[in-house]
Amino acid sequence: MKNVKFKSNIFLAISLGGLLLSSSCSGFLDQVPDNVLTVDDIFKSRTYVDNYLTQIYANIPNELAQRFVGTQYSGAWTAGSDEAKYTWDFNYANNLNKSTWATTDGTVATFWDNYYKSIRNATDFIDKIDSANPAEVTDAMKTRYKAEARALRAMYYFWLVRLYGPVPLVNEVLPVDAPLNDVLLPRNSFDECITFITTELDIAYTDLPVTPVDDEYGRITKGMAKAFKQQALHLAASPLFNGNRDLSGLINTDGTHLINQTYDINKWRASAEAAKDFIDEFVPTTYDLYVQPNADPFLQAYNSTRYVMSIEWNKEWIFARPASDNYTQYDRTPKHVGFTTDVQGGGALGATQKMVDAYFMANGKSIADPSSGYQPSGFPEYKAPFDTKARSTFAPWTNREPRFYVGITYNRSYWLNQGSNTNEVITVMELSGNSGRKQSTSDVSPTGYIVRKNVVANGSGRGSVQLRLAQIYLDYAEALNEYDPGNSDILKYVNLIRTRAGIPTYGSGTDQIPAPSSQQAMRTAIRKERQVELAFENARYFDCRRWKTADTEFSGEVFGMNMYEDGNAFYERTLIESRTFRQRDYLWPVPDNEILKNELLVQNPGW
Repeated sequence: MKNVKFKSNIFLAISLGGLLLSSSCSGFLDQVPDNVLTVDDIFKSRTYVDNYLTQIYANIPNELAQRFVGTQYSGAWTAGSDEAKYTWDFNYANNLNKSTWATTDGTVATFWDNYYKSIRNATDFIDKIDSANPAEVTDAMKTRYKAEARALRAMYYFWLVRLYGPVPLVNEVLPVDAPLNDVLLPRNSFDECITFITTELDIAYTDLPVTPVDDEYGRITKGMAKAFKQQALHLAASPLFNGNRDLSGLINTDGTHLINQTYDINKWRASAEAAKDFIDEFVPTTYDLYVQPNADPFLQAYNSTRYVMSIEWNKEWIFARPASDNYTQYDRTPKHVGFTTDVQGGGALGATQKMVDAYFMANGKSIADPSSGYQPSGFPEYKAPFDTKARSTFAPWTNREPRFYVGITYNRSYWLNQGSNTNEVITVMELSGNSGRKQSTSDVSPTGYIVRKNVVANGSGRGSVQLRLAQIYLDYAEALNEYDPGNSDILKYVNLIRTRAGIPTYGSGTDQIPAPSSQQAMRTAIRKERQVELAFENARYFDCRRWKTADTEFSGEVFGMNMYEDGNAFYERTLIESRTFRQRDYLWPVPDNEILKNELLVQNPGW
C-alpha cells in the first residue's frame, strides 16, 4: 500500500516564518521573540496538547447546519435526497438535485480540504504525542490521546471515501525538504482505503475507554471505533463499490483499477460479523434502543422515536457532535405569523410527498397495500399524538404510524411548542395561512409539508447525533440478508425496530404481518424500514448511492401540496420540481485544483 506523507501545519508555519525573517535587517534577526509557540512548546503543556487534539476534532461535521452546506462541514444530505427540499435557492442541495454542480465549486473542495487538514493534524499528533512532557501528560493520557487521534483520522477517511470514492492514503509526516515525488501520489484503491480505515480503528480500539473519561461526551470510545469499522465494511460491501462495472473506468495512470470489478459476497459477511461483534460487546450494557415508557403504547412509540433524537447522549447514541450550532431548529419551525417570536421560524425545509407516503399505517402496512385502511380523501376527526384534542384532518394523514407524527408537520396541525401564546398555535400552510406563501416568499415550505423530526423546545447548542444503534441493527439485517438469506436474526433485528416504533412485526402470528417470502422481498422491506426509521438523519442520501438506486429514486418529479391555494384546493397533489441524477453524481468529483496540481490524481468518471 502506498502512503502519502504530509507536512504538518506547524512545520509549514515555521518554514514560512523563516522565509519572512530572512528578508529583514540583521539587527532584527538577532532577536528571538519570547511569545512564539514552537513545536516543542506545544508538547510541554497539557493545555496545548489538549488544544491540539481539539483541533483534530474540530472538523467533525455538524449536520444541524445543512442550511449552509459546508459550514462546519455540514452536508447537503437531507435536501439532496428524495426526502426533502429547501425553499432557499442558495442551498447547495439544489445544485445536486439539478446536477448542475462542478469540479470548481468551493463546496466540492470544502470536505476534501478540511478532512485532509484534520488527517494531517492527526498524523502529526500521533507522531509527536509520545514525546510530550511526562510531568504534564501521563503515559496513560498519551496512550488514550494517540488512540483518539488514530480513530479520528480513520473516521475522516471514511467520510472522504463515502463522498469521493478511493483517495490517497496519508499516514506519515513529511519533512519540509521532501522531494516532490513524495508529495504527489496517486489514489489508493477503494479496498486499500477500507483496509486502512478498519485496521486503524482496530488499533485505536485497544486503547480507548468504553465510556467517556470524566463524562466528556463526544470524545472517541471503543464503541465508536467498532461502529465506524462496521460502517466502513458495510459501505465496501454495497453495490456501488462491490463489483461495480459502471466504475470500471476509474483507473490510475499506471493501469490499477480503483474499484474491484468482481462481486464478493464475503464483504457482506464481514459487515454482518462486525455489526454482530458490536452488538454482542455493547448491547444492552453500553447501548440500547431508547424507550420512553408510557401506559399508552402509541404514545410510548411516539415519544421514544421523537426523543431518541433530542435527549442528549441517551443509550442509543453511539456517535454525535456535541454543542452544535443548530440552524435546523429555525429551518423546521413554521413561520407562524401573528404569534410570539418563540414559536416562529423559517419553515423552509419541506418534506416531499414521496417521503410522506413512505411512512406506514398504524397497522404497519404500506399505504399501497389495499388492506392498510389508507383513505386518499376526506376530513375525519383525528387526534394526533402531539395534540390536545381531535381535529378535522386530511384523511391521508390519519391513522398513520407514530414515526409519521414525529417526522412530518402537515397543514392545520398543532405545533409542538406553544410558547407563551394564549391562542393555540396551529400551523396553516395554505396560501393565506400563518405559514403560507402570502406571508413570505422565502420563509415558507416549498412542498406544503415541513420536516418536524429533531425539533425541540430549546434546540440551541445541543448535540447532533450522527450514528445510533437502530442503524447498526438495520445494517446487520441488511448484510445478513445479502449473504445468508433466511437467517433468523434478519427478522429479529428488523422487528426490534418495528416494536419500538409501535407497529406490528413481521412473522406468522395473527397479530403480525406476513414475513417477506424471498431475499428480494426482504431486501425491499429492510430498505423501506431504513427509509422511515432513519428519515431526515442523513442516511437516505448515502443509502441510495451505495445501493446504486439514486438514479431512479432521486430523479424525476417531486410532488407536494398546492401552496398557491386556500381551502380544499390546497390538498391537491402538485408538481413541485423535476430533478436530474446522472451516473457521474454517484461520486463527488475530486476538486479541480487537486487534479491540476497532481498529474497522478485521476478524476472520477463523468467529471
